[in-house]
Amino acid sequence: MRMSTLKDIGDCRRLVVKIGSSLLVERGEPRKAWLASLVRELAGLRAQGTEIVLVSSGAIALGAAKLGLARGGRSSLADAQAAASVGQIALAHLWSENLGAHGLTAAQILLTLDDLEDRRRYLNAAATFARLLEAGAVPVVNENDSVATAEIRFGDNDRLAARVAQAAGAAAVLLLSDVDGLYDRDPGLADARLVEQVDGITPEVMAMASGASSSGLGSGGMVSKLQAAQIAERAGIALAIINGTHESPIARAMDSARGTLFLPRRSDGARKAWLGGRLAPLGTLRVDNGCAEALRSGASLLAAGVVGVSGDFRRGDLVKIVSMGGNVLAQGLSEYDAAEVQAIAGKRESDQAERLGYAPRAAIIHRDHLVML
Repeated sequence: MRMSTLKDIGDCRRLVVKIGSSLLVERGEPRKAWLASLVRELAGLRAQGTEIVLVSSGAIALGAAKLGLARGGRSSLADAQAAASVGQIALAHLWSENLGAHGLTAAQILLTLDDLEDRRRYLNAAATFARLLEAGAVPVVNENDSVATAEIRFGDNDRLAARVAQAAGAAAVLLLSDVDGLYDRDPGLADARLVEQVDGITPEVMAMASGASSSGLGSGGMVSKLQAAQIAERAGIALAIINGTHESPIARAMDSARGTLFLPRRSDGARKAWLGGRLAPLGTLRVDNGCAEALRSGASLLAAGVVGVSGDFRRGDLVKIVSMGGNVLAQGLSEYDAAEVQAIAGKRESDQAERLGYAPRAAIIHRDHLVML
């Protein structure tokens, strides 16, 4: 069952639900009544046959309160790591206790960006999700902030939730936020209008987003939620944003149909969806207009169309491809190191061997290892 309206939440075979810090924690303490109401809803969905995966923030906020750290533990990376180390224990206990009250078993999974960027580790995570769900457990996922650094972080749990949905084979992602959904302009303005359905993320849709998070606790905003929707839609996964500040927020959203539902425009194969969802390219290739059109038609990226190279990447690394105007077109796995691409950029195949010192490969990025964005 694929979601086509918010009322379809209860019919999803497998659902990822993301809960932000500001919903779960208030003044350093769990919002126990709110959490109990949410878990009742989750248990009800589980009883109806929907498998649940939770992506839960809150470790840093809980740990910072216990350690007495300023700014909710976000004054420095060291503070955030220390707070996460303490808070993750409290967060795991919180979910275990509340899910256990309904006969559900919580399972903790801590991930870093690298865990889902690397193909082998991604498949290992997918296998773990599959086995836990088969056994009837409820995986509770969080970014492993105690070891993650700025270079290897998702930075927000919205995009993590979308990547988890890919790995877990979910039909939909539900982001519980502190607003009703995406508005066509700043929701503080009197004439702001809630956008109820989005058929694909466009530049116009991205322009509606505000990067601000009203709570000060979380690390995401509407921009990160739209980026999560982009990741989800490439894998054929629907994503919804609803207001989670009320008790029993899922039932409220289903009954009122109030929220924003992002419908997927396409359903890439498993490997292409993983590739399109990767977040840390190590270089950029600029291509001419003819090459851009060829890529849109399904061609591989050839050296002749490359007009610029930046970054320090090696063969097999992820690179993004941009147009002459700087618009991101695609990303894929390079068949060459950066210096080699520099040497053959703009050259026909007949001229590449002399520059490389060996017979050139078929493409800089083969179409099997390239995904349009």
